[in-house]
Amino acid sequence: MTVNIEKTHYSTTEAAKLLVVSRIAVFKWIKAGKIKAKKVGRNFVIARSAIERYLPNGELTEKEKKLIGVAVHRAAKEYAEAFELLGKE
Repeated sequence: MTVNIEKTHYSTTEAAKLLVVSRIAVFKWIKAGKIKAKKVGRNFVIARSAIERYLPNGELTEKEKKLIGVAVHRAAKEYAEAFELLGKE
């Protein structure tokens, strides 16, 4: 299924594809108020502006870079022996 970025509103399925998450995650975000949606019959529609807030812009913030660095350091420390064995295969 292709998603048209020129649309003004999206279904939960289309939003999930754009945000690279599951439909269940989109429903959870709607329920939690993280993303605004309108109920139309049995379905939800989500405005493009609500989705654009969560689209990745391709750049990491300094906080995100630091969190990734901490995770990599922790993994390297905790799984050094496993990584070494995997490297030998």
